[in-house]
Amino acid sequence: MIPPSARPFPEVEDEIQYDYRHPLYIGDWRKSIAYIDEDFAIDDLDEPHMKRRITILNHHPEIEQLYGYDIKTIPIAIIVVLMQIIAAYIFGRILLDWDWVMIIYSYVIGGAMTQIYFAIIHEAAHCLTAPTRCQNRMVGLLANIAIPLPLAMSFRRYHLEHHVFQGVSGIDPDLPLKWEMNLIRGNTMLKLLWLNLYPAIYLYRNIMKLKSPQYWEYVNWIYTAIINVLIYYFCGGRGILYLFLSLWFGYSIHPAAAHFIQEHYTFDDGQETYSYYGLLNKIFMNVGYHNEHHDFTRIPWSKLPEVRQIASEYYDHLAYHTSWMMVHWNFVTQKQFGPQSRVKRSIQDHRKGRKMLGILKKSLNEE
Repeated sequence: MIPPSARPFPEVEDEIQYDYRHPLYIGDWRKSIAYIDEDFAIDDLDEPHMKRRITILNHHPEIEQLYGYDIKTIPIAIIVVLMQIIAAYIFGRILLDWDWVMIIYSYVIGGAMTQIYFAIIHEAAHCLTAPTRCQNRMVGLLANIAIPLPLAMSFRRYHLEHHVFQGVSGIDPDLPLKWEMNLIRGNTMLKLLWLNLYPAIYLYRNIMKLKSPQYWEYVNWIYTAIINVLIYYFCGGRGILYLFLSLWFGYSIHPAAAHFIQEHYTFDDGQETYSYYGLLNKIFMNVGYHNEHHDFTRIPWSKLPEVRQIASEYYDHLAYHTSWMMVHWNFVTQKQFGPQSRVKRSIQDHRKGRKMLGILKKSLNEE
């Protein structure tokens, strides 16, 4: 973790009273300590990203030229899907006695492929892979082929809610549930178990929201069922098992899965979103650039590093991670971290913060 430096625009911050967090939008709340606090940290304003985007665009309007989609995502999706289906066939029909090889391969390679699928489904959810919304849904379903659960359309629905209502208690589907906080706390072994069960826990959180499925979710269910039948026919039960193992490993304790912790678990006071600037971004489609992504959801993965380069005065002063391995290690071994290492806000405070947007735009226009 790189500690944040002094805020870069003190003269502006002193003048603007509408939101004391301007221009970096770091709050004054204290992070929750898992072995002391029973709940999340509490903020009394909206999430920071919409206002930071407006502030950055005021100083760097050229960033809007990065908006759009990256068509290269589609051939990447085709390649990684083929790699997994071929591996499922090999382990399902050829290497029938190579159990440990299959398990190791499903962790190292299959888990990595699963995280690339996640990045592609994530890009498609934001309509960053193709020109139209329907085409992006098709890309999401394409990436879902080698995932034996119907994730793409439900992820799109709940992930977009996460962006709009980040940290809002009872709405943001990414926040851990109360029982997770009470049970896990800062216990190392329980956190390790929690991370290993994370795929099931994340699914359970969404089920508990008790929302009626939408049309495209039904399509995803039928589509995935048909795909699974075909994979079973051609690759056998072991082929399906290999894909399930890849999914489980990829979403649990795999090094790349550390981005689930890196993104919004509070390692510092006042900062609720963190980026990762390590080498693995080159493999996993820049999924670590999470502050940049939340600030500019209309910019595809391949151009997120340019956002940081152009607006470096905003991002270099935020705390960030350089190792996913250390994210997992620190989170698991240090008792100060746990499921309650997040920040929440009420919907009323979220709306209160949003009311300041007009004042922000007016003030920036007068600079």
